[in-house]
Amino acid sequence: MASAKPRSAAAPWTAKVLTLFPAMFPGPLAHSLAGKALDGGLWNLRTVDIRQGSSHKHASVDDTPFGGGPGMVMRPDVVDAAIEAAGTGPAGERGEAWPLIYLTPRGHPINQARVRALAEGDGVTLLCGRYEGIDERVIEAWEPEEVSMGDLVLSGGEAAAIALIDACVRLLPGVLGSAQSPEDESFEGGLLEYPHYTRPREWRGHKVPEILLSGHHEKVQAWRRTQAEKVTKARRPDLWVEYEATRK
Repeated sequence: MASAKPRSAAAPWTAKVLTLFPAMFPGPLAHSLAGKALDGGLWNLRTVDIRQGSSHKHASVDDTPFGGGPGMVMRPDVVDAAIEAAGTGPAGERGEAWPLIYLTPRGHPINQARVRALAEGDGVTLLCGRYEGIDERVIEAWEPEEVSMGDLVLSGGEAAAIALIDACVRLLPGVLGSAQSPEDESFEGGLLEYPHYTRPREWRGHKVPEILLSGHHEKVQAWRRTQAEKVTKARRPDLWVEYEATRK
């Protein structure tokens, strides 16, 4: 796994996306916080059309798998050309201070700690697979970090890339309105986030917990910590075990 170096002050955080469907970007990233930050120059987005690296008739990018089986596999020569076009050098000699990430169901599950590390670097290069995936020799040659967004299969890596970029961008300086916001979110401190309430005070017979109306900051914080622990223990026992271990 390539480590993310501290971000250079000379250039904004950059996401390079290698994809067969560049028109899918920026997509949702053009809206809300990410979109405002993109317009404001707080981060950059660059897409590389994998199909442009094909020298084959009809710009073919895939072929049938050796050994038989369903589906098609993305050709190694085509994917390799796209990685070269992105400006990432051979494995171990990359010119940029950011990792090459291949989005795949067989990758290790991404978590908030890794997202934060990526956001603290200069950027990421994201390789979006399609069909049955990419030829294994590309992975052997380039040694990308293989990342999964969870135990599910998508039609391609683009949706996963958008999710990962969004998760990173919102942690960049100046993107969120409050510097406190990221510290209170799910997975910070190993816990899921506590419940939230707003007006009206009573809705369909459900009342806002009195402690939140007390104005007592320390008691509110203690209540929120207790609620975060309660919801984490009930919904994510795996996280709860890790959290418990850190307190021993």
